[in-house]
Amino acid sequence: MKSLWVQDEQTNNEILEFTIGEDQELDEQLACYDIIGSVAHAHMLESVGILSHEESFALIKELKRLYDKALLGKLKIAPGTEDIHSQIEFMLTSRLGKTGKRIHTGRSRNDQVLLDLRLYLRDQIRDITAEANNLFTTLIALARKYRRVLMPGYTHMQVAMPSSFGLWFSAYAESITDDISLFQAAYKVVNQNPLGSGAGYGSAFPLDREMTTRLLGFEEMTVNSVYAQMTRGKVERTMSFALASLAATLGKMAADICLYMGQNYRFFSFPDQLVTGSSIMPHKKNPDVFELVRGRCNRIQSLPNEITIVTSNLPTGYHRDLQLLKEMLFPAVNNLKQCL
Repeated sequence: MKSLWVQDEQTNNEILEFTIGEDQELDEQLACYDIIGSVAHAHMLESVGILSHEESFALIKELKRLYDKALLGKLKIAPGTEDIHSQIEFMLTSRLGKTGKRIHTGRSRNDQVLLDLRLYLRDQIRDITAEANNLFTTLIALARKYRRVLMPGYTHMQVAMPSSFGLWFSAYAESITDDISLFQAAYKVVNQNPLGSGAGYGSAFPLDREMTTRLLGFEEMTVNSVYAQMTRGKVERTMSFALASLAATLGKMAADICLYMGQNYRFFSFPDQLVTGSSIMPHKKNPDVFELVRGRCNRIQSLPNEITIVTSNLPTGYHRDLQLLKEMLFPAVNNLKQCL
């Protein structure tokens, strides 16, 4: 088993496999971000005189080659390699020898992972809010189109007052605007540079953190190195609240649709290619897509609680428990994007 920090080659493989968990599968989503962070780190190390120009040039050239490979989905974690960070450093070392090893100078695996997660979450927030905005635009267009088409308004599942489809569509559009506001707040928390904080206690090297903050497009940096490490878990939890809020909107809308397209309501219908039938009841048009959206979004709404339970009693500093957060967060992000 290849690992950059296992000191004893006799470490039991069963122990290593247990501690790695799902990292080998999940970490491939971080490949491009790990490389981007390494390019910025190499530029900074050259600027402070730790790397020569030749070393920095060789590292960045090789990192760009790996980035192109990662974009095509061809950068894979080799069997027996612990994670994407180990994989990239081993590839650099195999091509550049000792120069490849120097990319880790002044950098801990802790601040490297923190950086990768923040870069990943920034992109996911951009993608999700763009998709949410598309849905908002669609709902507003439908609200205008059907503003004069009446429907019953319900309380307690009983018919209460006259309403309209325009009002129903625009209600979910307005809900999405609040959800996007939460993602904007999460983005502000995420958009801080942790690189240079080391394992939570800084570095003896003369690192230029302002330079990497600028190169990586962060609005600011985490000032206190101990706090930078404390944000592991806090950042994921902040993101989870935004995910859960939008999931609640989509889940409620899907529940309405499932109810309203039933024979007792017949408010909606969908083309045959968007519904499923039944082997014994061919007259049925089942809203499987919206049932799955409802179920997936209900699961996503449990995410803040899951993350809180894992992180609530951890003292200051890094703990391996934090690795489990990726297993919760990454699938939730991908599920919500699919639902959108």
